[in-house]
Amino acid sequence: MKEKKFKLAVPHVYILLLAIILVCSVLTYIIPAGVYDMTEIGDRTVVDADTYHRVDPTPVSLMQFLTAVPRGMQETAQIIFFIFIVGGAMAVVTDTKAIDAGIGRLVKSMKNASFLIIPLVIILFSICGAVFGMAEETIPFIPIFISVCIAMGYDSMTGAAIVLCGAAAGFAGAFINPFTIQVAQGIAELPALSGMEFRLVLYGCIVLLTCVVVMRYAAKVKANPQGSLMYEFDKTREDVVDLEKLPEFGGRQIAILLVFAVSFVLLIYGVIQYGWYMDQIAALFLGMSIIVGLIAGKGLNHYAVTLGQGMADVATGALVVGIARGILVVMTDGQILHTILHAVAGVLGNLPAMVAAVGMYIFQCLLNFLVPSGSGQASVSLPILVPLGDLVGVSRQTACVAFQLGDGISNIFTPTSGYFMAGLAMAKIPWSKWAKWILPLIGLQYLLGVVFVVAAQAMNLGPF
Repeated sequence: MKEKKFKLAVPHVYILLLAIILVCSVLTYIIPAGVYDMTEIGDRTVVDADTYHRVDPTPVSLMQFLTAVPRGMQETAQIIFFIFIVGGAMAVVTDTKAIDAGIGRLVKSMKNASFLIIPLVIILFSICGAVFGMAEETIPFIPIFISVCIAMGYDSMTGAAIVLCGAAAGFAGAFINPFTIQVAQGIAELPALSGMEFRLVLYGCIVLLTCVVVMRYAAKVKANPQGSLMYEFDKTREDVVDLEKLPEFGGRQIAILLVFAVSFVLLIYGVIQYGWYMDQIAALFLGMSIIVGLIAGKGLNHYAVTLGQGMADVATGALVVGIARGILVVMTDGQILHTILHAVAGVLGNLPAMVAAVGMYIFQCLLNFLVPSGSGQASVSLPILVPLGDLVGVSRQTACVAFQLGDGISNIFTPTSGYFMAGLAMAKIPWSKWAKWILPLIGLQYLLGVVFVVAAQAMNLGPF
């Protein structure tokens, strides 16, 4: 009889967050209660750094602990439903196969220059990651590009990498992404999409780094197939791509992609010209999905089912926002948030602002292993980091950059990332082999992140 090997199961993100809420509730009985006074500067509410004072303790009761999650969901309802609508709208676009058809056309046209497909696909997926936070949507493309890459003389690692690493590089270096950039800037009370020029440079650098690393590996595998980490397994694969059976790229698909592109132009224009925020952007995505559904011609009932399924697919990530807010709810109930903030500020306040900025970045990098959801992590960390930045001289925009990079870089490494693990399952690549391959790239991206956080702080990236 074989002994069963003990495997340490990674707790679900909900369990991790509920455990943190419980710990924070217990801490309200240990940490002294205290508050800062808040002050208005223009249309911004900031901490008055000189007003911290102790108050009577208000430890969290059992009922307060149990109601922290529903109260957190109520407080973040705008963000949660924004994610639902955007997720549903993107599902409608994905269901039309217009994006698949466009990629199929690209692959066919480039079959005589196969090496150029790698950077082109990485850039394509990086734009999707940077613009609308492509993550779960990458999963259907992974088997396609694995088959394409094997047919071109590369391996399954290359096929998975050009999809996962491309979208993740764009996600980490995002310049529009409504799920991270716009949520973070909303919490920080920054103008929507401010700091765009800085983020475009960041995006270009992180995508270039990713292209170089993936292309070097691909060239190595093509020159010596036995050097592939997946060499033995790839020989047993039967899923070879048939470019002739990819979705048709006809008038409907072209029209859908045009509507898709025009919607993002309208998003940028609306945000800059009219100050659109989550409600207006959600309305834009909903309108786009209706038009796309009509062009697709599959019927209103099919549109409704697809929209609902898309919302269901992002439900876990959307609800993380509300559960994560429960942490802030109990810390506020127990009046310990400002006490912790005061203690951390006491440490960082004696350090140069530059060191404090890097410390924020490291904190976000570590937090991402526990809370891989971008919107959820913003809800957990930025209510603490933003006022901390006000206290120690780190601009709010720099705090958002630290969040963006810390949240995005390890999304295709940490096993707590649901979509990433699903993608590896689709690729049939063991996490241990993937981790061995990607660790050098992740390390370089982390170092690049330090450079940009330091640059943001050095130039006092604003507007504030």
